[in-house]
Amino acid sequence: MEDAAGAAVAEAAGADRVEICSALSEGGVTPSAGLVHRVLASTSRIGVQVLIRPRGGDFVFSPAEVEVMIEDVHQLRSLPRVGFVLGALSADGCVDGPVLERLVEACAGAPTTFHRAFDACRDLPASLEALVELGFDRVLTSGGAASALEGAAVLRRLTDQVADRLTILAGGGVRPANVAELVKRSGVTEVHGRAAETVRSAALFSNPAVPYDAAGRGVTSRAAVRAMRKALDEGREHFA
Repeated sequence: MEDAAGAAVAEAAGADRVEICSALSEGGVTPSAGLVHRVLASTSRIGVQVLIRPRGGDFVFSPAEVEVMIEDVHQLRSLPRVGFVLGALSADGCVDGPVLERLVEACAGAPTTFHRAFDACRDLPASLEALVELGFDRVLTSGGAASALEGAAVLRRLTDQVADRLTILAGGGVRPANVAELVKRSGVTEVHGRAAETVRSAALFSNPAVPYDAAGRGVTSRAAVRAMRKALDEGREHFA
């Protein structure tokens, strides 16, 4: 999420964690320190996962970009309840072990999630093993498909493969209406979704010649988070 007030909404509606980022239109990039601090100040329970990504585009990062990511982690790692969402690939479609080793080390024991760069990997099972060896806690994935529901069969195989060595976090098109089916078909116990709604701009004047003066924006929906939480809990009961 990139709305400052959304974390408190998500916490009140039953979320376990939130992922904080900026520029969702670019697939998400590292948020400002101010946004991270504001989210921590407005919540008391949930984990706050901070996306570390210096730019949009692919996940093959230059040495300078890697240094930016490491510095961003250093700036935030001492904050309470903070974890990190990371990812880096080699040019040939494998997880970039040397870069990720440095990033995980920089996190200094904070929770780590490998983001959906995983779905761009050449060999998902082999990449999963590499992430286990690197010490990641979670992998956010749709099973390499356009959506988690479409990738449910692969998600089940990945979940079986990894057992309890890390957690498969299903993401990609996850909505309250499909969470129960996703959990049943894939066997995952955690899901990741945006849970957004659109609100109108508070501006009383809009210049039609200025294209960035948007009429509305996305914010976190309390109802959507609650519905997703309820569907996830019911899906988990199926395996209890």
